Amino acid sequence: MSGFFKSMMISSSGLASQRLRMNVLSTNLANAQTTRTPEGGPYKRQDVVFSAKPTGTPFEDFLDDTMLTQLRKVRVVDIHQDSKEPRQVFDPTHIDADKNGYVKMPNVQVMSEMVNMITATRAYEANATALNEAKSMAVKALEIGRA
Repeated sequence: MSGFFKSMMISSSGLASQRLRMNVLSTNLANAQTTRTPEGGPYKRQDVVFSAKPTGTPFEDFLDDTMLTQLRKVRVVDIHQDSKEPRQVFDPTHIDADKNGYVKMPNVQVMSEMVNMITATRAYEANATALNEAKSMAVKALEIGRA
């Protein structure tokens, strides 16, 4: 596979992975106050787990490893659900309060989710820039061939 296409494939895998991460983070933010879910109890925070996957065939990967290039693309392995206990908030007027007046709230920290969202957005932008630069280099290479 050509270097241009391989770099585009790597960037596009990063774009897709970061888009999924932003969707999960948006869901976390939207449900930061959700105390009742279909499964029962408060919403459980989710997080995306990434892994590096080889870009080509086993033979290509062997050659890449021996030449120390080791190109990898991003792959989403799992969407992990937080297993921590929910926060207990004292609010006896809440409809989901227990007999002691405590409400089980999701373990979503809005500021942490926003920082993660900014990080995901910047990673998405970096992958988009890399994809556009690879595309631009491919176009320039074709222009050289025309002259």
